[in-house]
Amino acid sequence: MNPKLDLLHPYPFAKMATLLQDSVAASNYQTIKLGIGEPKHEPPAFVLKVLADNLNKVQNYPSTNGLLELRQAIAQWLTNRFKLSQIDTDSQIIPVMGTREALFSFVQAAIDLSKAQEDAGKPLVVMPNPFYQIYEGATLLAGAEPYFVACEEDNDFKGDYRSVPSEVWERTQLVFVCSPNNPTGAVFSEADWQALIELSDQYDFIIASDECYSELYFDTPPVGLLEVCARLGRHDYKNCVVFHSLSKRSNLPGLRSGFVAGDANLLKPYLQYRTYQGCALPIHHQLASIAAWQDEAHVETNRQLYAQKFDLWMSELGELLKLSKPDAGFYFWVQVPEQFKDEQGEPDDEAFVKALFEKVNINALAGRYLSREVNGTNPGKGFVRLALVASVEESREAITRIKTLLS
Repeated sequence: MNPKLDLLHPYPFAKMATLLQDSVAASNYQTIKLGIGEPKHEPPAFVLKVLADNLNKVQNYPSTNGLLELRQAIAQWLTNRFKLSQIDTDSQIIPVMGTREALFSFVQAAIDLSKAQEDAGKPLVVMPNPFYQIYEGATLLAGAEPYFVACEEDNDFKGDYRSVPSEVWERTQLVFVCSPNNPTGAVFSEADWQALIELSDQYDFIIASDECYSELYFDTPPVGLLEVCARLGRHDYKNCVVFHSLSKRSNLPGLRSGFVAGDANLLKPYLQYRTYQGCALPIHHQLASIAAWQDEAHVETNRQLYAQKFDLWMSELGELLKLSKPDAGFYFWVQVPEQFKDEQGEPDDEAFVKALFEKVNINALAGRYLSREVNGTNPGKGFVRLALVASVEESREAITRIKTLLS
């Protein structure tokens, strides 16, 4: 087997299973799952109807670049949402089977090991820390090396890419940005994007923007990478690609439908890679996706439900937990309460998630499992990720239980 597989870390949920293997959930409560970011709101019925009405399309092979009608629907959505003046449906958009597989495969296609200088080491992929673990796994299996940029409170939980030294940029081939960020909920500003684009021009690296949470905002829509490119007159989106999905936007994680859009010079070879990889979105999924991208009413309803839950948590638990409402997304990045500390007197996220499980049967995710330790510091340690994916009623119940635990 590929020896690079030995470099992969266990997935965060595997680490949680190990942590809790000797624990017993509080039997007097039904389980409330706030650990996994799987949307639980109702998917739009009209999308499911299109899916069901076209099940006979399973007898047809889909093309790798998808139906023209789907690419047109995506292009129209991008144009409306991010105020683009132009995007080419044939060369600047590729439908994908969910962004997870696309994020992984794009790195395999993008990393050029022949450019690595013998004295400089492996190519680098720069990514936020904490992060979505696909970024790291894809990097390691592509033969590159991850470079982590801490997302800490003193920079509003955004990665400070301006602080990356020039010798790192000289080895960098690709930069991951997650905006809105998973797990911190922080959003890149236009100035942040412009600074990164300038660095890309200087050092010639690709910017890969994971924008899967972009439609779960409260007041102001998060600015996107292509949007900033358009404002700068960069309609070729040089060295820039974005990843979007229907999973969070439309509560359709099982549809496995998303897209990659941006620089045609990057997407052309990536499409060829995908053709050999055999990745193509089934036709009935594509037709259902067209219906989803063309409707905004269900997305607004979705946003309102999340806003209601965030307001509820902030009002009911704001004095007991150090809660900070995110810029966007559906996660709370919660600092561990004072009463849960390790032997060194530091906030202990593992102790807190164990207590939530054992005392009140709530699943959460320890922040350290979403991060890597760099120079003795793990920026996720002392935090817990709570996904507000449960219903409003379950949220009320979870709040009541946490009040009991903390009191």
